[in-house]
Amino acid sequence: MYPVLATLAAAPGLALGSFLTVVAARLPVRQSILRPASACSACSSPIAWYDNVPVVSYALLRGRCRSCGAGISLRYPLVEATTALLVAGSLLVYGATATAVLAALFCAVLVAVSVIDLEHRIIPNLIVLPAAAGVLVCRTVLDPSPVWTVAALGAAGFFLVAILAYPGGMGMGDVKLALLLGAMLGRTVPIALMIGMFAALVPSLVLLARHGSAARKMALPFGPFLALGGVVALFAGERLLGAYLGAL
Repeated sequence: MYPVLATLAAAPGLALGSFLTVVAARLPVRQSILRPASACSACSSPIAWYDNVPVVSYALLRGRCRSCGAGISLRYPLVEATTALLVAGSLLVYGATATAVLAALFCAVLVAVSVIDLEHRIIPNLIVLPAAAGVLVCRTVLDPSPVWTVAALGAAGFFLVAILAYPGGMGMGDVKLALLLGAMLGRTVPIALMIGMFAALVPSLVLLARHGSAARKMALPFGPFLALGGVVALFAGERLLGAYLGAL
């Protein structure tokens, strides 16, 4: 049953991913996400509906604008496909439940935040704060417990202390993203934070090896790594936490 639901969820997941590409492109530069209609960034020609089908249109057009032949960023099909996989994964893991819908929306927020942080080095309050508040309310209603609030405040507080101790390491956007992760993940949020920090360590070591001490001045967005940790904890956090506690 769940695999069938996951398969059916792929199409709306692709559509959601297409919408997220618009959000990621327009919100950081304070443009409306509703108007005008999508257009080529090179020639400004409006994109017809049949050239705006997620993933499929990109493949048929071979990644180029139909009007001017300019290249279209690979970011678009990647975001669409990733979102579809995460939405399908939410249904596969949580079934036809309100939690599955909440998990899918949580993943969508993480995708949007990751793309924006990679391109603009910001985590917009307009996305992450309403998402954190909404997720916290939904989690508390669906499974009444103080653990969601405690985890949200604990994760955000942990990063806030880290920023105060080492101001150049992270930004307040990461603190707010940790707030969202805690609200959604509850007791498994340490798994997300740990995976995020270890994942960020890999490119940091590569930069250090290539550029030496100059690498310390190179900005590395932390949001995508936290998002990766959040996704892993969402789908496998309980198993990972159980394995860790069992090894103690």
